[in-house]
Amino acid sequence: MKKLILCLVIMLVGISGVLAQSKNGGISEDMLGRIRQGYQGTPEQKAVKNALASNSIATLAINAENLSMIDTHFSHRVTTKGITDQKSSGRCWLFTGLNVLRAKMITKYDLPDFEFSQNYNSFYDLLEKSNLFLQAIIDTRDLPMDDRKVDWLIKNPIGDGGQFTGVSNLIMKYGVVPKSVMPETYQSNNTGQMAMILKWKLREYALELRGLKANKAAERKEAMLTEVYRILVECLGVPPTEFEWTRYDKQGKAVSTKKYTPKSFYEEYIGEDLENNYVMIMNDPTREYGKVYEIEYDRHVYDGENWLYINLPIERVKELAIASIKDNTAMYFSCDVGKFMDRKKGTLDIANMDYASLFRTQFPMDKKQRIQTYSSGSSHAMTLIAVDLDEAGKPRKWMVENSWGAASGYKGNLIMTDEWFDNYMFRVVVEKKYVPTDVLKMLEQKPVMLPAWDPMFAPEQ
Repeated sequence: MKKLILCLVIMLVGISGVLAQSKNGGISEDMLGRIRQGYQGTPEQKAVKNALASNSIATLAINAENLSMIDTHFSHRVTTKGITDQKSSGRCWLFTGLNVLRAKMITKYDLPDFEFSQNYNSFYDLLEKSNLFLQAIIDTRDLPMDDRKVDWLIKNPIGDGGQFTGVSNLIMKYGVVPKSVMPETYQSNNTGQMAMILKWKLREYALELRGLKANKAAERKEAMLTEVYRILVECLGVPPTEFEWTRYDKQGKAVSTKKYTPKSFYEEYIGEDLENNYVMIMNDPTREYGKVYEIEYDRHVYDGENWLYINLPIERVKELAIASIKDNTAMYFSCDVGKFMDRKKGTLDIANMDYASLFRTQFPMDKKQRIQTYSSGSSHAMTLIAVDLDEAGKPRKWMVENSWGAASGYKGNLIMTDEWFDNYMFRVVVEKKYVPTDVLKMLEQKPVMLPAWDPMFAPEQ
């Protein structure tokens, strides 16, 4: 009988403790006492605590059973030369897009090496983004400041991150130039402070434009862009309108010397319609497959078009990517690069780190759940250049050309397992000739419009 009474008392105390804490949702003193039992100072807990006091979590989570390097043989690899370096900037999207075109130009003309000027296109990217922002402010000036769209615009006036839509719109409008014609500057390689200055000015301009009538706002916007242009020239240099360039063959012999404009140079050496010849494919399990999605303001040029994405299951994405690589054509590729990356080896492999064992817990969320909870999303663009297929034609691993310099990763590249590809790959841009008819037909749908602040479409940097 005494035991029964004691059990009832304990239960009532427990229930009263729960009720006490749930009344206002705070942590009561009793609850804190119970929570503190999570750490009891066992030898195991002390050992982990001591190790974490002076080491990074990623270092301690390295999986000792996966220290060996992934095999670097690939059954199919696109011909490329050289590794680019975006330095301390968020221009991965631009480096990736230009690297796709660079690989084509090197192969087509048998060049010893070649690199387009990222600085040239960056200049016009920032000018066009400034106009996009200012015009969007004019378009929304009748909405209150706390409107979600206006709030998003003010928070995100400009940055050097982006998407493939920037590559296509900017190149088709402004062309390209060799890197020797407009080389990098300190500010193009280190964009943080320049972006800070531009944000200050654009937010200041936004407040002014919201108080002007439409006819006055358009005139004032041009004066604002004139000042932005001057700041960009002082940071990045004057973008050339005409230049002379000599093409050399693989042996270093001069083949031709001609004068070009940026657009005539692009037409002669690339000549593709980037706005109509490519399709953005994504794998987003939080949304319906077989549908087309459009992201508001997901463009770099105001008078351009928002980019369209076809959402497909991961296996179909792989089919398109494999077809392109087999035909020696590199692709724009984006992923959540920071997850399970071994920078020293240059590998992306879920087995690289064992966080679960380090913290004696589990991390069971799948790709869909990680996206829904902001735990994962596309963060970085690279150039997809290789796949290793087994005897049945199934991929074992993939390789991307990165833009972090030749000393980074595996000879400037990153090798990913197929399992990592499934979990952390998000988008790939494929030429239409590699896309099956049934997928192309999806483009006839009316796109589902998504807001600019959708977490899946943050700028890639």
